[in-house]
Amino acid sequence: PAAGTVFAATGRRRGRVALLQGCAQQVLAPRINQAAINVLTRHGVEVVLVRDEQCCGALTHHMGQDGDALARARANITVWQREADQNGLDAILVTTSGCGTVVKDYGYLLREDKAFAEPAQRISALAKDITEYLGTLELAPSTQKGDVTVAYHSACSLQHGQKITQLPKELLSKNGFVVKDVPESHLCCGSAGTYNILQPDIASRLRDRKVANIALVKPDMIAAGNIGCMVQIAGGTSVPVVHTIELLDWATGGPRPGLN
Repeated sequence: PAAGTVFAATGRRRGRVALLQGCAQQVLAPRINQAAINVLTRHGVEVVLVRDEQCCGALTHHMGQDGDALARARANITVWQREADQNGLDAILVTTSGCGTVVKDYGYLLREDKAFAEPAQRISALAKDITEYLGTLELAPSTQKGDVTVAYHSACSLQHGQKITQLPKELLSKNGFVVKDVPESHLCCGSAGTYNILQPDIASRLRDRKVANIALVKPDMIAAGNIGCMVQIAGGTSVPVVHTIELLDWATGGPRPGLN
């Protein structure tokens, strides 16, 4: 979907949100944001992809290139603030937890910038992981019969960065999936932004340990809330790795994920 596109809510409109378009995810798995748009519009939420949005700055921030990261943050705050003022936004939703952690930190990162400190705080307050927002909606009755076992991988940026641990699992189990915790779930899978590229040996050892732990719960599918983790884990297993939102889309009337 192109930037600037608005996806109308089905039925009575209950909310209006912006969806972060992302960078790596747009290329690697555009199906993730498509699933998010499907779930949101199906439940009465209008979705906008804001024009002139940039990379959130997470990757350059990880690498210590703060000037670049903060320039991107300011650019995003400017276009999101304009959208909120002109058309209204209940939230800025993020389907990649590595990005969400940084957008939620804009207020802190720009706290000493006179022009941007206050707008940055406002944008960070609007930023939510997709599961946080879905947790406030009454979802359509699930079509799942409880015969799909899902190993839930808790991305570091979600569980440690944003302190979101139970909610994704609750959403999945409420919607008919058998959700299994992964042993040593606090450990990183080795993706960690650019870490898997800069430190491939250690990253591969972490991945192998994560995949071995996942195998212990014998899942039909593996779910995670971050594209980096998904790609990293998929490199070590033949079990389909899908985004939490793809499973929630399937449960509420969308296509079965993990077949492509």
